[in-house]
Amino acid sequence: MSLDLLFSPLHLKNFTLKNRLGVAPMTRMSSVKDGIPRQDVLDFLVRRAQNGAALVYTEAIVTDYESAQGYPGQARLVTQRQIEAWQPIVAAIKKEGAVAIMQMFHCGRISWPEINPAGRTIAPSALIPRDINSLTGKPYPLPDAMSRFDIEHVILGFVETARGAIAAGFDGVEIHAAHGYLISQFLSAYSNQRTDAYGGLPENRYRFLHDIIEAVAPVMPGDRLLTVRVSDWGVVDMDVSLFGTKEEYQEIIRLLSREPIDAISVSTYDFKEKAFGTEKNMAQITREATRLPIMICGKIYDRASAAEALEDADIVLSAKSMLLNPNWVEDVRRGKALPLFKTADADIAYTETPLP
Repeated sequence: MSLDLLFSPLHLKNFTLKNRLGVAPMTRMSSVKDGIPRQDVLDFLVRRAQNGAALVYTEAIVTDYESAQGYPGQARLVTQRQIEAWQPIVAAIKKEGAVAIMQMFHCGRISWPEINPAGRTIAPSALIPRDINSLTGKPYPLPDAMSRFDIEHVILGFVETARGAIAAGFDGVEIHAAHGYLISQFLSAYSNQRTDAYGGLPENRYRFLHDIIEAVAPVMPGDRLLTVRVSDWGVVDMDVSLFGTKEEYQEIIRLLSREPIDAISVSTYDFKEKAFGTEKNMAQITREATRLPIMICGKIYDRASAAEALEDADIVLSAKSMLLNPNWVEDVRRGKALPLFKTADADIAYTETPLP
């Protein structure tokens, strides 16, 4: 893969990305008041656009004021004050020639009642993760299995958050269906043991995501992007394959490809890792099942890894390298020797230290 392709334009719907490198969405806990991130955290996104990133994702934004929140200090985008806080940031990102996308999610069972205004945790089924909560040092609580009312109410939260993003001027919205959060919990037989229309066969477990897309798409102007993020790993019980088999994963991807979306973002822990017992990686397996543009992330940290990842995808996203190195895009362009950061290195994302 040549450097020319890494830094070549990519047409995505009616947008032209100036290169194939983007800032991956990351979970943050930087909102000290009213669901608005600290100013230095917002400014960090603008700096990455100024320094060459073609695509800039927000941190994951929670979708309602009831049970969506999974971590302390998370951001929301459903009030006028929140919209107005994001407007100048989005405008500044776009001024630098980058595309700005808001990612939204509901944490489901990866939460605990004390941090949610509703004082409850909800999930497709009343199942507790095996892993303990690293923030509390205790097991996660038993979630309430969601009723049809709960499902419909949660969908409204996604719609209102998408509306907030459009009002703030974002170029697009991403539905976070990865990492073992609520939508992922519905998709996976590991966490979804329902016997109604939202459980059982893969197409039934997919129904919740379909209903969200069906509700969100009409509030999206035709010139904006709608993307979906997926993964086969979760932030808890990481040793579990959330889809189980290649065939099941590809069935979900085929269903997703029928939707009015513009790209699929595939999150991996290591983009090169062979998946589902095959000799192919997640991007390759995804490509077999869709013609949609594919984004990929996971241990993409220098020119060589970015170029290799782009062999099987259309856009490469970086989290830790983008977080810790403000000059990462230019360093990749120059072929500079760069470190592969460890997860612990990224703990700055959860402190009060201003981001570089």
